[in-house]
Amino acid sequence: MRVRFAPSPTGALHIGGARTALYNWLMARGSGGELLLRIEDTDRERSTPENVEQILDALRWLGIDWDGDPAFQTQHEARHRAVIQQLLAEDKAYRSHAKADDVKAYKAEHGADKGFRGADHPTRAAGDDDSAAVRLRVPEGETVVRDLIRGDTTFRNVHLDDPVIARGDGSPLYNLAVAIDDLDAGITHVVRGEDHLSNTPKQLLVYAALGAEAPVFAHLPLLHGPDGKKLSKRHGAASVQELRDAGYLPDAVINYLALLGWGDEDDETQLTREQLKQRFDVNRVSKNPARFDEQKLRWLNGKHLRAQGLDGLTATIAEHLRRSGHGDAIAGREELLRTAVEISQEKIQTVEDFWPLAGFLFTGPVDDPAAREKWLDAPHREHLAAARETLAGLDPFSVEAVDAALRALVGERGAKAKDVFQPVRVALAGTAISPGVFESAAALGRDETLRRIDTVLAG
Repeated sequence: MRVRFAPSPTGALHIGGARTALYNWLMARGSGGELLLRIEDTDRERSTPENVEQILDALRWLGIDWDGDPAFQTQHEARHRAVIQQLLAEDKAYRSHAKADDVKAYKAEHGADKGFRGADHPTRAAGDDDSAAVRLRVPEGETVVRDLIRGDTTFRNVHLDDPVIARGDGSPLYNLAVAIDDLDAGITHVVRGEDHLSNTPKQLLVYAALGAEAPVFAHLPLLHGPDGKKLSKRHGAASVQELRDAGYLPDAVINYLALLGWGDEDDETQLTREQLKQRFDVNRVSKNPARFDEQKLRWLNGKHLRAQGLDGLTATIAEHLRRSGHGDAIAGREELLRTAVEISQEKIQTVEDFWPLAGFLFTGPVDDPAAREKWLDAPHREHLAAARETLAGLDPFSVEAVDAALRALVGERGAKAKDVFQPVRVALAGTAISPGVFESAAALGRDETLRRIDTVLAG
């Protein structure tokens, strides 16, 4: 098996493109085949080196590797032009000045469902007229798209226009270039989005004109958002880099993207790369659009985070914090970081969630006026003062000891637990949302815990 991923470098790698790359990668790696990477850079203005690097960067982060060096479609233009000349010489193509209005007039005369035939049309150009476009002759009969997902679709050739395969300046058009590149690379399976489905009959005509065997096709349904509409930025993250910056793990993204439209027979949700390689079958991809739901990705990412174990998760979060500008705050505080991760892990779903939840352990309480107003008014400050006296005498100052002491204080004061615990939490964190209050106090230690409470009581 030989497959390819062929993105156009006109921007970041979107989630739909990443899924296409993943499915090709799983097919290749699961079968002992090869995955080639071809950059379709024929849009000269938008195909910048920076956009190419964005795509390569996204694939590397996802862990999707390819065989050999990336190929660039523009590097093959001499080959494309040679094929065009071959087709002209064999009278399988012809030069034409026909424009859209000419095609429209032709259909008005012959019927709207009749494909344009320009070989005998007044717009046909002389063979040596290099200023004319080149059209491929459509033969009689039919063109069958054999699709692993959609089954066979038959197009009667009488309805197909003679497709343009080269512009008037001689530059090849996309459908000619793609077919030649896939043929020369020995691609056996073309797996791509269904937005390319309309191109497939034209590419099959190129194969037929050359007497070449076409690859097997599989056109993936497009991705929708939770509302059933085409996936876009309004649904949240739209590119791979945005997912990375939002704190997702590549393994979780790979896992989730694989399940968008495909399901394992065992109906498992959390799958490793190796399991995906072994189990993925493109024939089981649904014909219906899959829905990308970032909330489900968050849930799955949380499971992948915790599956790393405490040491692995701590290392992952440390790397993210250094990359996002918090490196100085955690420098030399490895034990506190490990503790902070341990007491936060059940509450976070992405690594980006960690700092808003637990950053106060390193930098001090945050400023949350609503939390102060609700939990640090006069009645709650009385509970906080009593908690301060209770905590001051604890030895050891452990999670268990803090837990037992504060719970006992609740009973002694005849208060509700939240009326004692939340003032302590807000004094330590500045906000009402944090890891467990007992765990937070123990992580800070007696001196820092008392200092933060004293600051509040003195305010």
